[in-house]
Amino acid sequence: MDTLEQYVLEPTEEFILDSKRFITKCNKPNQKEYNKTIYVVLIGFAILGFCGYFIKLVHIPITGLLMSSE
Repeated sequence: MDTLEQYVLEPTEEFILDSKRFITKCNKPNQKEYNKTIYVVLIGFAILGFCGYFIKLVHIPITGLLMSSE
């Protein structure tokens, strides 16, 4: 029983207490923080989309050359 308490119950209780402490310290973002987050995410999506488009654009001629040589 001692090992069960040591390896299962105590870590579980500690995790629950830490989780409660974390949730009580969190706060919702205000409008300025929310808009900044949306702006940064949209810029990230645009950069990733541009990279994907550029890679696809470069690979189209390469694929065409490889397929036409067969």
